[in-house]
Amino acid sequence: MNERMKDPGQRPDAHFEGSSPAAEPLTPSQDRQWATMAHFGAILGCVPSAIIYYVYRDRGAFTSQEAKEAFNFTLPMTVAAIICNILTLLPAIGGFFAIIAVGIWVFVSVNGIIAGLEANRGRPYRYRINLRLIA
Repeated sequence: MNERMKDPGQRPDAHFEGSSPAAEPLTPSQDRQWATMAHFGAILGCVPSAIIYYVYRDRGAFTSQEAKEAFNFTLPMTVAAIICNILTLLPAIGGFFAIIAVGIWVFVSVNGIIAGLEANRGRPYRYRINLRLIA
């Protein structure tokens, strides 16, 4: 039995080795930084914005809002790019889908950079084409 627990019904101490303190809110500078990174992550697809949203959604309102916006924009585009990349394996029409996949990547990257620059200035960015899958 744990030495700290003298009585069998007693709860263990709230703070014990291995526990981590609650995450602190982001500073305004950090909030803008992570919001910017969520948009710049569009170059790599939807994964960076999803990770940033999951990790920082409760720590910074601006980061949560912008990471959600970036994820909503990049998820369908990432799925479309993956499908196009798979279709490039077809001998007769593979070249066409390769061009489409590159076009999607360029479109997502350029829009992500524009959105990231706006977020870095502290201004929320709304993509013109966005499904808003996560409300």
